Amino acid sequence: MLITEYRIPLPLTVKEYRIGQLYTTMEMSKDETGGGEGVEVLENRPFEDTPLLGNTFKEGQYTHKIYHLANKVPKYLRYLTPAGSLQFEEKAWNSFPYCSTEITNPSFMKENFTLIVKSHHFDDDIGEQENVHQLAPQELQQRTVEFIDIANDPIRPSLYNEEYDPSLYKSTYTQRGHLKGDWIRTTKPIMTCYKLVYSEFKWLGLQGRVEKFIQSTERRIFFLFHRMLFCGMDSWYSIPLNHIRDLEKQNALELQRRRREDALRGYTETS
Repeated sequence: MLITEYRIPLPLTVKEYRIGQLYTTMEMSKDETGGGEGVEVLENRPFEDTPLLGNTFKEGQYTHKIYHLANKVPKYLRYLTPAGSLQFEEKAWNSFPYCSTEITNPSFMKENFTLIVKSHHFDDDIGEQENVHQLAPQELQQRTVEFIDIANDPIRPSLYNEEYDPSLYKSTYTQRGHLKGDWIRTTKPIMTCYKLVYSEFKWLGLQGRVEKFIQSTERRIFFLFHRMLFCGMDSWYSIPLNHIRDLEKQNALELQRRRREDALRGYTETS
C-alpha cells in the first residue's frame, strides 16, 4: 500500500471552498460523462452517526456513485480484466470540513483493491501542519507528502486549458487573481486542503506499478479540479448551499439521461 498526503493551498476561505467544491464536482461529472462512460449517481442524501467518521463528525451528506471508466485505465489492465469489470463504486461521507471517500471495484478486484481518500480543510493555513489526519507512527513513516501549486506546477500541453489557468484568471466578484510567483505566502484569504490517499492493488507483478499509477492519477485529478474550481469562482461564488443541493439533483438526472442515450446509441449502432 502507498500512502500519500497532498496539500493544496487555495486563495479561498473554507466556507467558500465548500460551495466551489460541490459546484465543480458537478461540472467535472458532466465533462466526464459521454460515449458510454462517466458518472452514475445512485444516492445523494443526508446521513447521521456513521462509524467511519468517529465521534467528531456525526452528520453530513452521503453520496454513492458508479464510475464507468474502461477507457481511462492503462491498456495493459484492460487486456487483463474481463469486459464490464472496470466499473468503480464510490461511497463518500462529507461532514465538511472533513470528508471520507472509499472507492472499490466489487465486480472484479473486490478486497484486493483499495482506494481511500480522507480530506480535511483549514482556514489561514499554507500547508504546514504535520499530522492533521492523526496518523499513527507507523503510517506517518509510510506516508509521503506532496504539495500542489495550482498556478505554478508544470502541466502537460494536452491537459492545458487557458480558461482554467490561475495565472491568467481574475475573479470579477472577489478581485482575486492573477496567481503568480509566491502567491501562496502573499495572498489573503488562504486555506489548505489536506488529502490523504491510500492506494492498494494486490496483483502479483503489477502491484507497485498500479499503485503508483493510482497515486499519479489522484494527483492529476486534484491539480486539474482545483484549477477549475478557482477559475470558475464567478460561476459559483454567490450560490447558497440549498440551491447547490437542488442543482445536484438536476445534475444526477442529466447524467442519467446522457448514459441512457449513450446506451440507446450503442444498441442502434450494433443492431
